[in-house]
Order: sequence, then C-alpha cells, then structure tokens
Amino acid sequence: MPKAPLAVVFTPPRLNVCVLGGTGFVGRELVVQLASAGHWVRVATRAASHGQTLSVLPTVELVAADVHDRRTLAELLAGMDAAINLVGILNESAGARFRDVHVGLAAKLIEEARTARVPRLLHMSAVGADAERAPSKYLRSKGEAEALVRAAPLDVTIFRPSVIFGPGDSLTERFSRLLRLAGGWLPLARPRVRFAPVYVADVARAFVQALSDRATIGRTYELCGPDVLTLEQIVRTAAAAAGLECRIVRMPDLLARLQGLLLGLAPGKPFTLDNFRSLTIDSLCTADGLAELGIEPQHMAAVLPTYLGSMAKSPRFNRFRAASER
Repeated sequence: MPKAPLAVVFTPPRLNVCVLGGTGFVGRELVVQLASAGHWVRVATRAASHGQTLSVLPTVELVAADVHDRRTLAELLAGMDAAINLVGILNESAGARFRDVHVGLAAKLIEEARTARVPRLLHMSAVGADAERAPSKYLRSKGEAEALVRAAPLDVTIFRPSVIFGPGDSLTERFSRLLRLAGGWLPLARPRVRFAPVYVADVARAFVQALSDRATIGRTYELCGPDVLTLEQIVRTAAAAAGLECRIVRMPDLLARLQGLLLGLAPGKPFTLDNFRSLTIDSLCTADGLAELGIEPQHMAAVLPTYLGSMAKSPRFNRFRAASER
C-alpha cells in the first residue's frame, strides 16, 4: 500500500526589515508583530531610551539614528530585504516641517533603498491624502509623499488608515485625560466630522501580511475599522469606556478656527489651524483594505475598556495630572 504524501507546510522566509518610526505609537505594535512573525527587525530611533520595551526582543536591533541624514539612512538600509516608513508628524515645529518629514524623507528613502538594493518598501500615508485637493498642509504633504512612493522603482505598498486607536494613542487617551481634568467638559471643534477608527493591532497586522505577500506589491490599502463615528461619538465612546462624565460644547467653525490659532501657539500645540482644516473632511475609506487582506477589524467599543478602564489608576495618568495641577 503506497504511503500517503507528506504534508508540506509553507513557512515564509525570515526577512531583514528596517523600520523608520519603529518606536512610535504604530511602530511599537508593528515591531512586536514583525518579531513574532520571525523577522529580524532594525529599528531606527532618535534616542535608544524611546525603545526600551522593544529591546528585550531577541530579533530586534535598536539603533539611535537621525533618519533624515543620508549617510545614516544608507547604513540603516545595508543588508535589508525591506524598509517600512512610519515617520510622520501631526503638527509643524521650527525643526520639523511637513514637507521635510513626509516628502523629503520619502525621497531620501527611495534613493537610498535603490542604492542599497533594498527591493521592498511599505509606506504609511493617511485617508484623505491628496497633493492638490486636500484642505490641510498635513494631508497635502502626505499626498505628495504617496506620489513619490507610487512612482518609485521598488516593490511598494501604501497604507492609508483613518484615525488609529489603541493603548498609547493620541486620540482616545488624550480625550479621556482632558475630560477628567476638566470635570467632564470639553469644547470640541468639528464634532460632526466622521471617522472609521481602526485598531492599531489591525493596522500593524496589515503591514506584516503585506510584507510577505507579493500580490500586495503596487497596491494601496485604505484601512478603516467597522464603525463610522462622528468625532463627538468617538469622545463619548472613550468617556464611557473610561467611566467619565462627558459634556461636550460644540464649537462653531469661527470659534474653532480661533481656538486653532491660539492653541497652535501653546507649548506642544494641542490643536492647530492645520488640524482644524484636516477636520473639514471626513476620514472614511472608499475600499475595505482590511477585508482585502483577510483581516477582521476590531470594534472600538470592544477594545477601549481594555486600556481606558484603568486610566484612573495609571501611574502615567497620575503623573500627568500632578504636573497639570502645579
């Protein structure tokens, strides 16, 4: 009697991956998932202390580096099979302009990747990015960077997420802190603008799956969660998960613009006129990129209690509150 054929299990080859922006909000989750998938990951960071939680992973190398320096970028890309660009800013400062960070870095990365013969490039953009028609400098610069990447002589994949939520985000955690500090009151610009919030782990999973799937080369994936929510609904959902009172003051556009002008001059720029302009359009997907990648997205209301429910007991929150009361 003939023997049954042996089952063959395909295991994707381990890749050497350089991640720019790997110690940021999305980057930390992505690096963990890449390491868990068996890849060797080089993470560029402005300071090694930013990536302490990643340093325990045996296949992760942290490198303190200025990714905007061409020579340094070339060294980072040496021996890599793929590069992932997550670098981005939400507001400009004296030392960081949208075009330099989004467009300039993309151009340098493409050129140095070609020189180093790194064939694969995965790039983070944003829903609404458009070099000509977007209302804000942030979204226009994202659109310019997209155009450069799309035209690059590399195997590229672009991701355009809506707003991203998860532990350590600048969305739900910030709103929760502000509500607690203000006794539940929150003046809110553009409360009716719509989003499809996407969980950070789902975004990272999209990158990991695309990395080893050649069918994703040349593709652009919009990444949205399963729920369409207004900004006000996002704030109220976060408040409910954190057990906070929520009294929203809906600001008319004229006052919201003034708020952007004034807060744009404050330390840390909590809200700017360019942020306001980004809020004048909905951040919704025209195609379901997660479904195309076989990923079932998580609902925001199901995830938020896992990290917002304990905010009141968080040492990090207590330090934040103590500093604000000085």
